[in-house]
Amino acid sequence: MPTRFALLLLLLPTLHSRAADFLAFPGGDGPGKGKHIVFVSGDEEYRSEEGLPMLAKILSVHHGFRCTVLFALDPDGTINPRNNTSLAGADQLDGADALVLGLRFRKYPDEIMKHFADAHKRGIPIVGLRTSTHSFQLSGGSYKSYNNFGRETLGENWVSHWGSNHKYATRGIVAEGAKDNKLLSGVGEVFGDSGLYETHPQPDSTILLMGEVVDGLKPTDGPATHELTRRSDGKKQKANEPMMPLAWTRIAKLEGGKTNRAFCTTMRAATDLKSEGLRRLIVNAVYWGFELPIPAKADVSYVGTYEPSEYGDRTHRKGVRPDDLKK
Repeated sequence: MPTRFALLLLLLPTLHSRAADFLAFPGGDGPGKGKHIVFVSGDEEYRSEEGLPMLAKILSVHHGFRCTVLFALDPDGTINPRNNTSLAGADQLDGADALVLGLRFRKYPDEIMKHFADAHKRGIPIVGLRTSTHSFQLSGGSYKSYNNFGRETLGENWVSHWGSNHKYATRGIVAEGAKDNKLLSGVGEVFGDSGLYETHPQPDSTILLMGEVVDGLKPTDGPATHELTRRSDGKKQKANEPMMPLAWTRIAKLEGGKTNRAFCTTMRAATDLKSEGLRRLIVNAVYWGFELPIPAKADVSYVGTYEPSEYGDRTHRKGVRPDDLKK
């Protein structure tokens, strides 16, 4: 059995908010001036600890939003996305005006979940990326209902893979009736090298993009046309018959009449975010969430360098601290 002292050491990164435990970008002049976005990273596979800081820098420097990025940390202060009970600086959520999520099956204790639930219940905009449809896997506690957060707020939970990772990439195709949706302003091509998810968003969702399973991993590869094996039930399914929703919005209703303006896309591997179109879609979603006029072609150029790791279950960079991701 762990000693009381050992348990305290494990909890230290979550009990106290220290500047060294998270990234803070001040923002400034621009449409986002005075608005605070908190980015919450924590997934074992798709390198949210790399992709979210890059998005935060874009939204801070180019658009004026104050941005804070939170991480799962080990007791030594290094980032470990496999530590699914940790969220250092969780009290930063108390001042969030919007959330951008890159989570997967987190098992946060109640003292962390309270910060998240309070932010959610304020009715703030929420941008959920890829595995955030299945953000939580709580076995007990006061917030177990948040295991269904994806379906109830973002519009969908985890269902299954529709295209296999590392074999079939994903291309975004404008959904029927969405061509003139402001969220697609300047977006153009959306392409990612992660596999497509099976999704069936809530009926009140507005579908923006459908996902085309690509027969390969390059943007020049065409659509897959042969049979694939469905992960959900093992049955054979011809690729792209049908395509699956890839990005959508919905207005999620809360008790007391409040709402969350929610955007979700099942793309977001750190390598997917090399797609300029995907970055612009996410930035547009932030503007939409705040009900700000969406730019005709938002600036999504990198701030500094961006060289993401390949996604995979054990590909996170060891020994990295939040401050190392500032540049």
